[in-house]
Amino acid sequence: MQTAIQLTLTSLQIGAVYILFSLGLTLIFGVMRIVNFAHGHLFAVSALAVAWAVPWLAGNGLPILPAYLLAAVGGIAVAMALGLLMYVTGFRFFQRDMVGSFILSIGLVLLFDGVLLKVFGGAVRPVPEIFPGTISIFGAAITNQRFALCIAAILITASLYWALTRTKLGKALRAVSIDHEAAMLQGIPYNRMALAGFMIASGLAALAGALIAPVTIVSPVIGADYLIKGFIAVIVGGLGSVPGAILGGLFVAAIETFGSFYFDPSSATVAIFLLVIAVLLVRPKGLLGHG
Repeated sequence: MQTAIQLTLTSLQIGAVYILFSLGLTLIFGVMRIVNFAHGHLFAVSALAVAWAVPWLAGNGLPILPAYLLAAVGGIAVAMALGLLMYVTGFRFFQRDMVGSFILSIGLVLLFDGVLLKVFGGAVRPVPEIFPGTISIFGAAITNQRFALCIAAILITASLYWALTRTKLGKALRAVSIDHEAAMLQGIPYNRMALAGFMIASGLAALAGALIAPVTIVSPVIGADYLIKGFIAVIVGGLGSVPGAILGGLFVAAIETFGSFYFDPSSATVAIFLLVIAVLLVRPKGLLGHG
Protein backbone atom coordinates (compact mmCIF):
# COMPACT_ATOMS: atom_id res chain seq x y z
CA MET A 1 0.00 0.00 0.00
CA GLN A 2 2.80 2.39 0.90
CA THR A 3 4.47 1.63 -2.45
CA ALA A 4 1.27 2.50 -4.31
CA ILE A 5 0.99 5.79 -2.41
CA GLN A 6 4.64 6.61 -3.12
CA LEU A 7 4.18 5.89 -6.85
CA THR A 8 0.98 7.93 -6.93
CA LEU A 9 2.76 10.90 -5.35
CA THR A 10 5.58 10.54 -7.86
CA SER A 11 3.02 10.47 -10.69
CA LEU A 12 1.49 13.69 -9.41
CA GLN A 13 4.92 15.34 -9.25
CA ILE A 14 5.71 14.41 -12.85
CA GLY A 15 2.17 15.05 -14.03
CA ALA A 16 2.18 18.56 -12.56
CA VAL A 17 4.83 19.67 -15.06
CA TYR A 18 3.28 17.73 -17.95
CA ILE A 19 -0.04 19.43 -17.27
CA LEU A 20 1.41 22.95 -17.32
CA PHE A 21 3.36 22.15 -20.46
CA SER A 22 0.46 20.52 -22.31
CA LEU A 23 -2.00 23.26 -21.31
CA GLY A 24 0.07 25.69 -23.34
CA LEU A 25 0.11 23.39 -26.35
CA THR A 26 -3.63 22.78 -26.26
CA LEU A 27 -4.39 26.49 -25.76
CA ILE A 28 -2.37 27.45 -28.83
CA PHE A 29 -4.04 24.76 -30.91
CA GLY A 30 -7.51 25.61 -29.67
CA VAL A 31 -7.24 29.32 -30.47
CA MET A 32 -4.94 29.38 -33.52
CA ARG A 33 -5.27 25.82 -34.87
CA ILE A 34 -1.50 25.47 -35.14
CA VAL A 35 1.03 23.13 -33.54
CA ASN A 36 4.09 24.89 -32.12
CA PHE A 37 7.09 22.56 -31.95
CA ALA A 38 9.20 25.44 -30.58
CA HIS A 39 7.04 25.47 -27.44
CA GLY A 40 9.62 23.30 -25.67
CA HIS A 41 12.29 25.95 -26.15
CA LEU A 42 10.31 28.49 -24.14
CA PHE A 43 10.29 25.90 -21.35
CA ALA A 44 14.03 25.33 -21.80
CA VAL A 45 14.92 29.06 -21.86
CA SER A 46 13.14 29.63 -18.55
CA ALA A 47 14.75 26.59 -16.90
CA LEU A 48 18.21 27.51 -18.22
CA ALA A 49 17.86 31.10 -17.01
CA VAL A 50 16.97 29.86 -13.53
CA ALA A 51 19.79 27.32 -13.53
CA TRP A 52 22.29 30.01 -14.54
CA ALA A 53 21.01 32.85 -12.35
CA VAL A 54 20.39 31.07 -9.03
CA PRO A 55 24.02 29.98 -8.42
CA TRP A 56 25.26 33.39 -9.56
CA LEU A 57 22.90 35.32 -7.29
CA ALA A 58 23.52 32.98 -4.35
CA GLY A 59 27.26 33.26 -4.91
CA ASN A 60 26.94 37.03 -4.61
CA GLY A 61 25.38 36.81 -1.16
CA LEU A 62 21.65 36.64 -1.90
CA PRO A 63 19.74 34.01 0.15
CA ILE A 64 18.72 30.99 -1.89
CA LEU A 65 14.94 31.52 -1.85
CA PRO A 66 15.03 35.20 -2.95
CA ALA A 67 17.67 34.22 -5.51
CA TYR A 68 15.36 31.55 -6.93
CA LEU A 69 12.31 33.83 -6.99
CA LEU A 70 14.27 36.61 -8.71
CA ALA A 71 15.75 34.15 -11.20
CA ALA A 72 12.31 32.64 -11.88
CA VAL A 73 10.81 36.07 -12.60
CA GLY A 74 13.70 36.85 -14.94
CA GLY A 75 13.51 33.48 -16.69
CA ILE A 76 9.76 33.75 -17.20
CA ALA A 77 10.14 37.31 -18.54
CA VAL A 78 12.84 36.25 -21.02
CA ALA A 79 10.81 33.24 -22.20
CA MET A 80 7.66 35.31 -22.67
CA ALA A 81 9.62 37.98 -24.56
CA LEU A 82 10.87 35.21 -26.85
CA GLY A 83 7.30 33.95 -27.23
CA LEU A 84 6.12 37.44 -28.20
CA LEU A 85 8.94 37.70 -30.75
CA MET A 86 7.98 34.31 -32.20
CA TYR A 87 4.37 35.38 -32.55
CA VAL A 88 4.95 38.87 -33.97
CA THR A 89 7.60 37.84 -36.49
CA GLY A 90 6.21 34.44 -37.44
CA PHE A 91 3.13 32.72 -36.12
CA ARG A 92 0.71 35.62 -36.60
CA PHE A 93 1.14 35.14 -40.34
CA PHE A 94 0.24 31.43 -40.16
CA GLN A 95 -2.90 31.40 -38.01
CA ARG A 96 -5.05 28.34 -38.77
CA ASP A 97 -2.39 27.19 -41.26
CA MET A 98 -1.16 23.79 -40.10
CA VAL A 99 1.36 23.28 -42.90
CA GLY A 100 2.86 26.78 -42.77
CA SER A 101 3.07 26.81 -38.96
CA PHE A 102 4.61 23.33 -38.98
CA ILE A 103 7.41 24.43 -41.32
CA LEU A 104 7.95 27.63 -39.34
CA SER A 105 8.10 25.87 -35.98
CA ILE A 106 10.57 23.25 -37.26
CA GLY A 107 12.80 26.07 -38.50
CA LEU A 108 12.57 27.76 -35.10
CA VAL A 109 13.47 24.49 -33.37
CA LEU A 110 16.67 24.20 -35.41
CA LEU A 111 17.50 27.87 -34.82
CA PHE A 112 16.91 27.78 -31.07
CA ASP A 113 18.80 24.49 -30.67
CA GLY A 114 21.89 26.16 -32.07
CA VAL A 115 21.45 29.39 -30.14
CA LEU A 116 20.91 27.68 -26.76
CA LEU A 117 23.93 25.42 -27.25
CA LYS A 118 26.03 28.44 -28.22
CA VAL A 119 24.89 30.56 -25.27
CA PHE A 120 24.70 27.97 -22.49
CA GLY A 121 27.00 25.23 -23.77
CA GLY A 122 26.22 21.52 -23.65
CA ALA A 123 26.92 20.99 -19.95
CA VAL A 124 24.12 20.20 -17.52
CA ARG A 125 23.31 22.80 -14.86
CA PRO A 126 22.04 21.68 -11.44
CA VAL A 127 20.12 24.16 -9.29
CA PRO A 128 20.79 24.31 -5.53
CA GLU A 129 18.01 22.94 -3.32
CA ILE A 130 15.47 25.66 -2.57
CA PHE A 131 13.32 23.91 0.06
CA PRO A 132 15.41 21.32 1.94
CA GLY A 133 13.92 18.40 3.81
CA THR A 134 11.10 15.91 3.26
CA ILE A 135 7.56 15.43 4.49
CA SER A 136 5.49 12.27 4.95
CA ILE A 137 2.05 11.84 3.37
CA PHE A 138 0.21 8.64 4.38
CA GLY A 139 3.57 7.04 5.12
CA ALA A 140 5.15 7.99 1.79
CA ALA A 141 8.04 10.44 1.66
CA ILE A 142 8.16 13.45 -0.65
CA THR A 143 10.74 16.21 -0.69
CA ASN A 144 9.60 19.70 0.23
CA GLN A 145 10.91 20.87 -3.15
CA ARG A 146 8.67 18.50 -5.10
CA PHE A 147 5.73 19.14 -2.80
CA ALA A 148 6.07 22.88 -3.48
CA LEU A 149 6.19 22.10 -7.22
CA CYS A 150 2.91 20.16 -7.01
CA ILE A 151 1.15 22.87 -5.00
CA ALA A 152 2.32 25.59 -7.41
CA ALA A 153 1.21 23.58 -10.45
CA ILE A 154 -2.21 22.88 -8.91
CA LEU A 155 -2.73 26.56 -8.10
CA ILE A 156 -1.67 27.66 -11.60
CA THR A 157 -3.88 25.06 -13.29
CA ALA A 158 -6.87 25.97 -11.10
CA SER A 159 -6.33 29.68 -11.80
CA LEU A 160 -6.19 29.07 -15.55
CA TYR A 161 -9.33 26.93 -15.48
CA TRP A 162 -11.14 29.59 -13.45
CA ALA A 163 -9.98 32.32 -15.83
CA LEU A 164 -11.13 30.38 -18.90
CA THR A 165 -14.56 29.69 -17.45
CA ARG A 166 -15.30 32.86 -15.45
CA THR A 167 -13.54 35.84 -17.02
CA LYS A 168 -14.45 37.78 -20.14
CA LEU A 169 -11.09 37.01 -21.75
CA GLY A 170 -11.42 33.32 -20.96
CA LYS A 171 -14.91 33.11 -22.42
CA ALA A 172 -13.71 34.91 -25.56
CA LEU A 173 -10.82 32.44 -25.92
CA ARG A 174 -13.21 29.51 -25.57
CA ALA A 175 -15.58 31.02 -28.13
CA VAL A 176 -12.75 31.46 -30.62
CA SER A 177 -11.61 27.90 -29.95
CA ILE A 178 -15.07 26.48 -30.66
CA ASP A 179 -15.90 28.56 -33.77
CA HIS A 180 -13.69 31.53 -34.62
CA GLU A 181 -15.93 32.81 -37.41
CA ALA A 182 -19.02 32.87 -35.20
CA ALA A 183 -16.96 34.53 -32.46
CA MET A 184 -15.83 37.25 -34.87
CA LEU A 185 -19.43 37.86 -35.93
CA GLN A 186 -20.20 38.48 -32.24
CA GLY A 187 -17.53 41.20 -32.15
CA ILE A 188 -14.67 39.22 -30.61
CA PRO A 189 -11.33 40.46 -32.07
CA TYR A 190 -9.71 37.26 -33.32
CA ASN A 191 -6.18 38.61 -33.76
CA ARG A 192 -6.16 39.97 -30.22
CA MET A 193 -7.41 36.64 -28.88
CA ALA A 194 -4.75 34.78 -30.85
CA LEU A 195 -2.03 36.94 -29.31
CA ALA A 196 -3.52 36.52 -25.82
CA GLY A 197 -3.74 32.75 -26.21
CA PHE A 198 -0.18 32.49 -27.52
CA MET A 199 1.22 34.60 -24.69
CA ILE A 200 -0.70 32.71 -22.00
CA ALA A 201 0.66 29.47 -23.47
CA SER A 202 4.18 30.92 -23.49
CA GLY A 203 3.75 31.93 -19.84
CA LEU A 204 2.64 28.41 -18.90
CA ALA A 205 5.71 26.90 -20.58
CA ALA A 206 7.95 29.43 -18.83
CA LEU A 207 6.34 28.72 -15.45
CA ALA A 208 6.79 24.98 -15.96
CA GLY A 209 10.47 25.50 -16.79
CA ALA A 210 11.08 27.68 -13.74
CA LEU A 211 9.32 25.18 -11.46
CA ILE A 212 11.09 22.08 -12.78
CA ALA A 213 14.61 23.58 -12.74
CA PRO A 214 15.32 22.90 -9.01
CA VAL A 215 14.23 19.24 -9.18
CA THR A 216 15.99 18.08 -12.34
CA ILE A 217 19.22 18.46 -14.28
CA VAL A 218 18.85 21.35 -16.72
CA SER A 219 20.43 21.30 -20.18
CA PRO A 220 19.74 23.08 -23.51
CA VAL A 221 17.86 20.01 -24.78
CA ILE A 222 15.57 19.66 -21.76
CA GLY A 223 12.57 20.92 -23.72
CA ALA A 224 12.64 18.08 -26.28
CA ASP A 225 11.58 15.29 -23.91
CA TYR A 226 8.85 17.39 -22.32
CA LEU A 227 7.64 18.42 -25.77
CA ILE A 228 7.09 14.80 -26.78
CA LYS A 229 5.32 13.94 -23.52
CA GLY A 230 3.27 17.16 -23.77
CA PHE A 231 2.09 16.29 -27.27
CA ILE A 232 1.19 12.78 -26.17
CA ALA A 233 -0.83 14.24 -23.29
CA VAL A 234 -2.83 16.58 -25.52
CA ILE A 235 -3.38 13.87 -28.14
CA VAL A 236 -4.71 11.47 -25.50
CA GLY A 237 -6.82 14.14 -23.80
CA GLY A 238 -7.96 15.82 -27.01
CA LEU A 239 -6.41 18.71 -28.91
CA GLY A 240 -7.96 22.00 -27.83
CA SER A 241 -9.46 20.61 -24.61
CA VAL A 242 -8.15 22.05 -21.33
CA PRO A 243 -9.65 19.25 -19.16
CA GLY A 244 -8.27 16.81 -21.73
CA ALA A 245 -4.75 18.21 -21.33
CA ILE A 246 -5.01 17.76 -17.56
CA LEU A 247 -6.31 14.21 -17.90
CA GLY A 248 -3.72 13.35 -20.55
CA GLY A 249 -0.85 14.72 -18.45
CA LEU A 250 -1.90 12.60 -15.47
CA PHE A 251 -2.30 9.50 -17.66
CA VAL A 252 1.15 9.86 -19.19
CA ALA A 253 2.78 10.50 -15.79
CA ALA A 254 1.02 7.51 -14.20
CA ILE A 255 2.03 5.09 -16.96
CA GLU A 256 5.60 6.41 -16.93
CA THR A 257 5.91 6.09 -13.14
CA PHE A 258 4.19 2.74 -12.55
CA GLY A 259 5.64 1.22 -15.72
CA SER A 260 9.20 2.24 -14.82
CA PHE A 261 8.81 0.81 -11.30
CA TYR A 262 7.22 -2.53 -12.13
CA PHE A 263 8.99 -3.09 -15.47
CA ASP A 264 11.60 -0.68 -16.86
CA PRO A 265 11.68 2.81 -18.45
CA SER A 266 11.76 1.37 -21.99
CA SER A 267 8.61 -0.67 -21.37
CA ALA A 268 6.94 2.40 -19.88
CA THR A 269 7.75 4.42 -23.01
CA VAL A 270 6.34 1.68 -25.24
CA ALA A 271 3.21 1.56 -23.07
CA ILE A 272 2.71 5.32 -23.48
CA PHE A 273 2.77 5.05 -27.27
CA LEU A 274 0.46 2.02 -27.17
CA LEU A 275 -1.93 4.13 -25.11
CA VAL A 276 -1.89 6.81 -27.81
CA ILE A 277 -2.65 4.24 -30.51
CA ALA A 278 -5.48 2.69 -28.47
CA VAL A 279 -7.06 6.06 -27.71
CA LEU A 280 -6.87 7.24 -31.32
CA LEU A 281 -8.44 4.00 -32.56
CA VAL A 282 -11.41 4.43 -30.24
CA ARG A 283 -11.53 8.23 -30.00
CA PRO A 284 -9.71 9.83 -32.98
CA LYS A 285 -10.11 13.31 -31.45
CA GLY A 286 -8.92 12.23 -28.00
CA LEU A 287 -10.82 11.39 -24.83
CA LEU A 288 -12.30 14.87 -24.38
CA GLY A 289 -11.59 16.35 -27.81
CA HIS A 290 -14.10 18.20 -29.92
CA GLY A 291 -14.30 19.26 -33.53
